[in-house]
Amino acid sequence: MSRLVIVSNRVPPPRERGPAAGGLAVAMREALAGREALWFGWSGSNHAPGDPPRLARSGRLSFATLDLPQADFNGYYRGFSNGMLWPLLHHRMGLAEFRREDLAAYRRVNETFAAALMPLLRAGDYIWVHDYHLIPLGAGLRRRGFAGRIGFFLHVPFPPRSIFEALPQGEGLLADFAAYDVLGVQTEEDAANLNEVLGRADLPVRAAAYPIGIDPDAFAAEARRAAAGPEGVRLRDSLSQRALILGIDRLDYSKGIPNRLRGFAQLLKRFPEHRHRVTLLQVAPVSRGDVATYRALRRELDELSGRINGEHAEFDWAPLRYMTQTVPRTTLAGFQRIARIGLVTPLRDGMNLVAKEFVAAQDPADPGALVLSRFAGAAHEMEGAILVNPHDPDEIAEALHIALTLPEAERRARWERMWQAVRRHTAATWARSFVASLEEAPARAA
Repeated sequence: MSRLVIVSNRVPPPRERGPAAGGLAVAMREALAGREALWFGWSGSNHAPGDPPRLARSGRLSFATLDLPQADFNGYYRGFSNGMLWPLLHHRMGLAEFRREDLAAYRRVNETFAAALMPLLRAGDYIWVHDYHLIPLGAGLRRRGFAGRIGFFLHVPFPPRSIFEALPQGEGLLADFAAYDVLGVQTEEDAANLNEVLGRADLPVRAAAYPIGIDPDAFAAEARRAAAGPEGVRLRDSLSQRALILGIDRLDYSKGIPNRLRGFAQLLKRFPEHRHRVTLLQVAPVSRGDVATYRALRRELDELSGRINGEHAEFDWAPLRYMTQTVPRTTLAGFQRIARIGLVTPLRDGMNLVAKEFVAAQDPADPGALVLSRFAGAAHEMEGAILVNPHDPDEIAEALHIALTLPEAERRARWERMWQAVRRHTAATWARSFVASLEEAPARAA
C-alpha cells in the first residue's frame, strides 16, 4: 500500500498523537488508519537552521519535525501567513499588512520544508499539504524532481477574485497551485472563487469542495459523559435553571465575537422577558496575543463585556460570563450538551466545526437550537439552524429570541435535520474522499 505523507504547519505534539487528539489530528485519523504514513511539519521550536528533521514513530505513523530560525519564522508565520494571507482570505483587507521581506521569508520557509522533506520521500508516496501557510510547497517539491501525486487542502475560505487580486505579487502564489494534482476547499462557493482566478490565469488545475466534519458519534458520547462530570455539574448548578447560550471561539477577529456580544445586549434590551432567565457563556482562549490587532480585540471584548454586565446585571444575576483561559475540549463538549443555544457568528469561516459539535452534543429528546452566521461554511449544510447576518446586532437578538421560544417539537425537527447533515459529512468521509481523489489523479511524468 502506498504511503500517505501529510504536511502541515504544525505536527501534533506527543500528547496529542493518540485517541485524545484534537483538530486536524482528529480529522486525519481515518485517513491514517491501517496504512503506513508520515506526518511532516514545523516542530514548534525556533533554533539555528541546518539541523535535519527529528524523527519519531508511533505504530505505522512516523513524525518528522523541523526547527525554523526565529527571523524566518516571524516573517513566514506572523508576517505573511497571518498578517497578510489570513485577513485576505477572510475578506478583511483593511487588516492586511504586506511587506516584501515577509513574502521572502514565507517562500524561504516553504523551500526549507521542501528541501528537508524530499530525502524522506519514497517512490509511490502520496502527499497531502494543508492550509495557507504552505501553498508554495508543492512547487518546491516539483522543482526538486518529485513526480508523485500531491494534493492541497485549504481549511479557510477563498475570497472572490476582486479581493484576491488585492494581494501584492499574487500571481506568483496563484501559479504555485498548478503544482497540485488535487485542490480541495470547504464549500462550493470557495471552489467557484478559486476556480475563477485559476481560470483567468489559464492554469490547468481546478478546485473541488470537500466539506470537513467531525466524528459525531464519538463527540456525542464524550458530551454525555462530560455533562455528567464534575465541571458539567458545576456549570448546571451555577445556572440556577437559566437557559445557557454558549459561544466557543479562538480569540480572533474573524469569529465575530464583538458582534455576538452586541447582539446579546440587544436581546436584553428589546426582549426584557428573557432578563434573569438566560446566561451567555463566551469562551475565547487568547490567540496570537503578541499581535497588535489581537491585543486590540481583547481590549474591545474586555470593555464590551464589562459594559454589558454593568448595564444589565442585577445583584443575583450576571447575564454574561466571558473567559479567555483555555478549557479542555472534553469539558467544552459537556458544556455544549447543557447549552440551550449554540451561538456561532463568524464574520467569515471556512467551515466552523463548533457548529457541528454543538449539534452532535445535544440530547435528541430535548435538543437546543443553533444560531449560526450565514457566512460560516457550515451554514450550507445546517438547514435547521437559525441563520443570521452577524453585522446586524438586532438580527442576532431576534434570532436568539426565536431560539429561546421555539416549541419542543420544532426544536427536535430542526435538530434532526442538522444531525443528519453532521452525520453525512464527517471527518471520516472528508479524509476518505480527498485521499481517494488523490489516489485516482493521473500520474505526472518525472
